Amino acid sequence: MNMWSRRELLALGAGALVVAGCTSSTGRNPAAISDIVVGPTDPAVERRDASRRKVGAATVTASIAASPRTVTIGGREVQTWAFGDRPGDGGIRANVGDVIEATFHNGLPSANTLHWHGVALRNDMDGIHGLTQSGVDAGGSFTYRFTLPDAGTYWFHPHMGLELDKGLYAPLIVEDPHDPVAFDVDATLMLDDWLDGYGRTQEEVLAGLQSEGGHSSHMGGMSGSGGMGNGGMGTGGMGSMMTSLGGDVAYPLHVINGRAPPERDTISAVAGQRVRLRLINAGSDTAYRVSVGGHRLTVTHADGFPVVPVEVDSVVLGMAERYDVIVTAQAGAFPIVAVPEGKTDPAGEAILRTSTEAQAPTVGSRPTELSGRTLGYADLVATDAVRLPSKKPDRTQSISLTANPTGYTHGINGKSYPNAAPITVREGERLRLRIVNSTMMFHPIHLHGHTFQMVGDGSARKDTVIVLPMATVEVDIAADNPGQWMLHCHNTYHFETGMATVFSYRR
Repeated sequence: MNMWSRRELLALGAGALVVAGCTSSTGRNPAAISDIVVGPTDPAVERRDASRRKVGAATVTASIAASPRTVTIGGREVQTWAFGDRPGDGGIRANVGDVIEATFHNGLPSANTLHWHGVALRNDMDGIHGLTQSGVDAGGSFTYRFTLPDAGTYWFHPHMGLELDKGLYAPLIVEDPHDPVAFDVDATLMLDDWLDGYGRTQEEVLAGLQSEGGHSSHMGGMSGSGGMGNGGMGTGGMGSMMTSLGGDVAYPLHVINGRAPPERDTISAVAGQRVRLRLINAGSDTAYRVSVGGHRLTVTHADGFPVVPVEVDSVVLGMAERYDVIVTAQAGAFPIVAVPEGKTDPAGEAILRTSTEAQAPTVGSRPTELSGRTLGYADLVATDAVRLPSKKPDRTQSISLTANPTGYTHGINGKSYPNAAPITVREGERLRLRIVNSTMMFHPIHLHGHTFQMVGDGSARKDTVIVLPMATVEVDIAADNPGQWMLHCHNTYHFETGMATVFSYRR
């Protein structure tokens, strides 16, 4: 089996030319890292995975079938792709320490894979076509088998082309039997920007962006107003991020759990119960501001990892980010609203209901909480249980997020994938990664196979971080999961046009 595509070989081959601008806090010359690649079949991958396994761990089996679907969304029958009857269906729930044994059946017209977003799994199960495995051919199947090392809110989706901007996503919820967060109702809300059946295809959207020679009118401006700082998110009101978190694409519809506002999903509870909302942004080009009318949100987890609880009125999620929040349900029926940040698109909506007699909130409701206190990265403090052990970084490396000002191409350090030089590390290193956004767009940057710890703006453990226009974010990464991993922007259209590289273990 040909594990490595020409694209990845080019990318990995560039690793011998370690990115200029690295500095070493220990005196070690980072260029001394060799060009011997620790690939997905390397014994180091199995050795690390063996350390995660628990004797007597349960095995959770699942069958995941991707296929074309006809779904009613917003009163209209649309043709899309999904893992179940509608987008967001087909999720998996397991306990921390369990083994997932999920067989992917590819009923789509072309090769595909599954990526398990946010999970620190073994490298050969990460589901990256050409980098960690070959694509699963149309009509074929592949069984993913890996240990779940951490509890939290995760999800899975394809990692090929523009397919994430269809309905191919579902949650992966990993429970902790000893979870210190008390709740009575557990609900997952997947937020998504929707195209299928409502006009242009994903390919037409990309072609339009490319023919326009740049970003759309949703591009947004410089950061710096309303409490922004160091690339993080301020704690000001709704206007504080509006000019910095606009996307490139105007969407006709935004959905929650694959349902448009006229057919809103309802979360049922009893007044006084604690409702845990697991918020997942599965969108391709949209950051969402989420509030629950008449309620405050107690944020307990960021990207699956616990934080010291903090109470806010709204949270903003970049693409692929997740937050777990607790609300104490009041009596009545209340709107749950996901407003597309920096866009004029209609919002996604759901309902929290504790009374069958209460009148449903009006479609298009905008609760006052949207203009209240918004969560910022500086609010997020990792709990002692998940904070990275205190250690001075072995070295600091800077990367620059770049875009061609006269065309719709993106890159890292001025090079589009696969020509961007990889970030090379040795197992056991602590790397401080300095991410400099040299563009006028925000970028949610995601690292596969790891979580990092925020530096400066809070201390949360995350796997995806918003880097605002012309801003900088620093994160610390414990290089403890050998293999070849993607680091990329989770805007589907930025990723497709080159904003990606490989986080590459060498020895």
